Amino acid sequence: MSALLRYQAALLLRSQRWLAPFLLYAAYVGVGIRPGEPVLGALGYAVTGLVPVTAWAVRICLNQEPPAARAVTAAAAGRARAHLAAILTGTAAALLTGAGTALGVTAISDRHGVAALAAGAEGLLAAAVCVLAGAAVGALTTRPLIPSRGWSLAALLLGSLLALVTAGSPVRTAVTALVTDARAPSVTFPWPALGAAVVLATAAVALACRATAWRE
Repeated sequence: MSALLRYQAALLLRSQRWLAPFLLYAAYVGVGIRPGEPVLGALGYAVTGLVPVTAWAVRICLNQEPPAARAVTAAAAGRARAHLAAILTGTAAALLTGAGTALGVTAISDRHGVAALAAGAEGLLAAAVCVLAGAAVGALTTRPLIPSRGWSLAALLLGSLLALVTAGSPVRTAVTALVTDARAPSVTFPWPALGAAVVLATAAVALACRATAWRE
């Protein structure tokens, strides 16, 4: 699996397709957050953008190989393992971005009444929730489940929106906790939301990998 991950990461870096989602995310954070803002509210804003960014990154990784190269990789490692490696690569890229953003936002924001370590930890957990939810959306909205590019993009946008606004979703729970804590101020670690996001992402990725083994 490590060789597959290195291969997928190298493809992603060389293709430069990652520039679009991550530059847009940088612009989203740069425009929406200013130094000196309340830290928990700023973190709540920053992590929401990780849902579509992660879904987009996963979609890129799943489609970056030409069909011939994909067939060779599948023959060498198995379709499900190759599919999983692509999903993990996109998820890891978004997770690193989210962690760096959460720490950066914590450093430049107003932490009055909230310990920096506690605020950063809550932000990191919320970022992980959003990344896992985005990975689930990305895995479910591209090949082999939705092979059409147009419908895939529409499903990705809709899935990201639903993850953000649906009552009871892990993302909304984690972000709501940040916003609520910003008013207190206090810190509530979103462990239940993280657990739900892990279950959701695991189920979505397993379904996508199983579908790959069956249909392609």
